[in-house]
Amino acid sequence: MATGLFDNVTTPDDQQSVPEDAGGYRAVSGWAIGSLVLAVLSPLAFADWWLSVVPLAGIVVGIIGWRQIVSRPAALVGTPLAIGGMVVSLGMLIAGLTTLTQIYIAELPEGFLRINYQMLQPLDGDPATQVPPSAHDADGKDVLLKGYMYPGTEQEGIVQFLLVRDQGDCCFGGNPKITDRVLVTLRDAKGIDFTARLVKIAGHFAIRPAGTSTLDGGVLYHLEDAFVR
Repeated sequence: MATGLFDNVTTPDDQQSVPEDAGGYRAVSGWAIGSLVLAVLSPLAFADWWLSVVPLAGIVVGIIGWRQIVSRPAALVGTPLAIGGMVVSLGMLIAGLTTLTQIYIAELPEGFLRINYQMLQPLDGDPATQVPPSAHDADGKDVLLKGYMYPGTEQEGIVQFLLVRDQGDCCFGGNPKITDRVLVTLRDAKGIDFTARLVKIAGHFAIRPAGTSTLDGGVLYHLEDAFVR
């Protein structure tokens, strides 16, 4: 009996009956590979707090990859990659956070108060030059403040400089608000060299309106007898 043109066509039921491992090939899980890549990048967690998202993502991606492989063992491989990525990422996450915590604790000199630029801003509705109560509370105390050096004409042996809130103000020609600038006077006559990186300055905090040759509008805040941490 002659066969028709479509007599041997595979039906949907036949397709479903074909095993996933036909031919013996199994693909490596993309999630497992992603976990390994993130594990390689996870030492970034030592650089800053927000970079801890890298090893955290490595852990999550590794879990997804491992579960995917377990649910589809005939089609996927890569369990060692997923588990290895998770383990390395977890280790880097713990080590990075531990290191940053130790640095955070050690950077504050004994008897000093930790302040930030948010504490120096006027309250809502107050004039731009109004000193808030939180700044008055720090007046006359030894404090630690983190910020960026405002670039001037000097590049080496700088003894006095403006410490500003962010790199947008210090590095791209901006004119920072008066409450975002602090005039620093170092105790060491050798001074420091200019850097575009975040610096930590400890010193005696004072509220005293004064002019400055670097920026229009002068300054309200000072860090005197200061030193770099």
